[in-house]
Amino acid sequence: MLTAIVKTPSPGLVDACELTFLERVPIDFERALAQHVDYRRALERAGAQVVTLEASSDLPDSVFVEDTAVILDELAILTRPGAPSRQSEPAYVEPELARYRRLERILPPGTLDGGDVLRVERTLFVGVSTRTNAEGIKQLEQIAQPLGYTVISVHVTGSLHLKTACTALDATTVLLNPDWIDPEPFKDFEHIQVAADEPFGAAVLPIAGSLIANAAFLRTLDLIASHCQSTGVRLIPANISEFNKAEAGVTCLSLLIGE
Repeated sequence: MLTAIVKTPSPGLVDACELTFLERVPIDFERALAQHVDYRRALERAGAQVVTLEASSDLPDSVFVEDTAVILDELAILTRPGAPSRQSEPAYVEPELARYRRLERILPPGTLDGGDVLRVERTLFVGVSTRTNAEGIKQLEQIAQPLGYTVISVHVTGSLHLKTACTALDATTVLLNPDWIDPEPFKDFEHIQVAADEPFGAAVLPIAGSLIANAAFLRTLDLIASHCQSTGVRLIPANISEFNKAEAGVTCLSLLIGE
């Protein structure tokens, strides 16, 4: 069965989360908690068994659990987040991940955020970003390549992570903001560009024949809906507006582990 690991938001998200590209604006914590509950329900609607970890009050960004690991079929790789304030986060998910996968890890001086790793079948596209460095990508390749994965670097120029600017709707189609990444590595894919006035709309979460997409970006949601209609994929909108204020997308809030 598909498992989704999530982590309850920390109150520190409100005024101490890391920000790189956005100005700090007020986050309604009670609304964020309610949206997180709705997000978990969306995962369940898509067929996932949701495992909810307790909040870590000393880690403001720990709700963004995706950044702590890269999940492959054969193993899970504990990351070393690029923001020093987040480097203890993987330890909080390690015991749960160890129930499902053998573990490897990224070591200093490498840094790697899970939000920079876009898996499309046996290819791992990895963002070279403010959070992921060349050494982190090298270590990922050393772990994944012997298992039959190809690792391809993608330069990220305008967003926090690769998956802020590009995600895969399926094995042949990407949704992207071409202003924020080098689109060349995705030349063999069909491209659907986010609406021009919705630059943060590119993050979608494919899960068990469904797509969870951000309900806040209505014009991009229409583009995704058209794709879903033509391919028979179910679209599940999720409102994560409070987490958007912390530079997050729908992929950031979960780790998906297949059987």
